[in-house]
Amino acid sequence: MQLQTNDATSLASVKGSGNLLGISLIAALAGFIFGFDTVVISGANLPIKELWHTTPLFHGFFIMSMALWGTVIGAIFGGIPTQKYGRKKVLFWIGILFSVSALGSALAQDPYSFSFFRFIGGVGIGVSSVAAPTYISEISTPATRGRLGAMYQFNIVFGILVAFLSNYFLEGLGGESDWRWMLGVMAVPSLIYTIMVNTIPESQDG
Repeated sequence: MQLQTNDATSLASVKGSGNLLGISLIAALAGFIFGFDTVVISGANLPIKELWHTTPLFHGFFIMSMALWGTVIGAIFGGIPTQKYGRKKVLFWIGILFSVSALGSALAQDPYSFSFFRFIGGVGIGVSSVAAPTYISEISTPATRGRLGAMYQFNIVFGILVAFLSNYFLEGLGGESDWRWMLGVMAVPSLIYTIMVNTIPESQDG
């Protein structure tokens, strides 16, 4: 695939500037939300089971694993929009999915709407696992590709760590609604990521 003239010029200037690290960090923030979302649900496990009185099978297969089902779908089909519409556009809409999922899950009033919002967040995670590493590898130089690409993986692990810490510090904040705060707080990095991703250049003609 050939770069458009303006994209090629922009990409060349990025590779030759000190902005490369910052731009890669913004794209890699999708990995942070990936890790955070994967683990933050642990704080909501028992509260939502007691709240909605679901069976163990329904709770495990339908509620707790719904984001993982979405991740599978997103990972399988994420290459299609990434190729068709461009990496930057897809990264932006991933941020929208993350934000909607966080707020929707936190405000859900029944297990079905909760599972729906968790699912679309999972789709965002799956697509991000395709789009973000692709974007970083395309804007990086041969000498920096390994280091910059590893930031996505590092942010996944860092997001997992922060999710555990977040759940710990938010426990007791809202009484029986602690889990809503635990899930809703993910909207903060998601919205920041969505705003910041608009400042980065496209890596290729989508």
